[in-house]
Amino acid sequence: SHTSPLTPNTHQLPKHRPTARAERRRAHPPVVFLKTHRTGSSSTVQNILFRLGERERATFAFPSHTYQFNYPDRFRAAFVDELPEGSSQFDLLCSHMRLDLREVRKVMPQNAVFITVLRDPIKTFESVFGYYTSTVPAFLTAHRAAAIEGKSALSVFLDSPEIFWDPKEPGNGLAKNPMSFDMGFNNQKWNGSWPEDLEQLEEAFHLVMIAEHFDESLVLLGALLGLEHEDLAYLRLNVRAGNSVTDLDENMQAKVRSWNVLDTLLYDFFVQVFWEKASQFGMERLKVEVERLRAFTEDVRRKCVSRAEVPPGELEDLLRPWQTETATIVGYEVQGNLLLQDQGFCIRMMLPELQYHSHLYFKQYGRDMRAWFPTYVLENPKQYTFWMFLSSDKTISVLGNFY
Repeated sequence: SHTSPLTPNTHQLPKHRPTARAERRRAHPPVVFLKTHRTGSSSTVQNILFRLGERERATFAFPSHTYQFNYPDRFRAAFVDELPEGSSQFDLLCSHMRLDLREVRKVMPQNAVFITVLRDPIKTFESVFGYYTSTVPAFLTAHRAAAIEGKSALSVFLDSPEIFWDPKEPGNGLAKNPMSFDMGFNNQKWNGSWPEDLEQLEEAFHLVMIAEHFDESLVLLGALLGLEHEDLAYLRLNVRAGNSVTDLDENMQAKVRSWNVLDTLLYDFFVQVFWEKASQFGMERLKVEVERLRAFTEDVRRKCVSRAEVPPGELEDLLRPWQTETATIVGYEVQGNLLLQDQGFCIRMMLPELQYHSHLYFKQYGRDMRAWFPTYVLENPKQYTFWMFLSSDKTISVLGNFY
């Protein structure tokens, strides 16, 4: 029979006071997290929200198919699966989407807190290119040209991006100003509405986290949502192996910045907003809280992780992140000899997005996630097998064996 893949999300690591915490938990506002692509920590923030939501028995606004809201289309309320029986509202929305504020507000309660994360545009674009080389048409064309020229695909693309980039091709959304695209902007060129659009975003988002100041961002997130250090402890997820990252010289960095000028404007604007919020919180207080969070997180990592940056071939299915054809994504190995509840806590912290999403979806709806298979999945036997693993009864029984 179909059983839940993970043990109940109560944990003994570290000790906590159930009654007081339970009272506080009920006071948490609903959350919309715009999960941006390759911004260095969006999968990590999503994991924090997945853990929080599971522990609180929150109702997730999940895509009706797979784990993204019909990306790269703009978000529409119709993309969300039905409200489960017994729920009066959605509490958490944190799957990939291209933002449409009006449509999101149709789904989420009026008091929802909006958060997202941005990253240095140079690092973001290098990561987007490396991760999506085989799935974004503009990148794939450059990749094929590079094979003939004997140069790196990224350098060939940056030498003359306009040759490879067709703005009318829907799959090219991430090929220019990817963060602006995720935020719902016109990512092709500057237009007169940009200042007004930025102002609207600043008004809508209670916190735009900055990847380069991630721990500071988490402290501000904790203050916003009423979270404690144990809620915010984290492992970095969906991280590429070192050999999948391209080092950019100054010339290439300048080309990336020039091609992604709107992302640079977006990032610079929200970095300034971020430090204004940090200043309101109190810089000295922020420094103290960051040190506490780091110490706590380090303690949890020591207890949970036996090996980090583990190659995918050495990871069991449950903990193996999704792999792309052009990037190797590493993961974690959990410590042995943990108590069952500690094991449940530790594994959740290192659980890749697709596995955790699949688990939470089944837990909420009592059925498997509906899947459609992109062409690149159907053409790749390994990827197809993994998707079938995620969206079938086998997932649940395989995961069940770990507890």
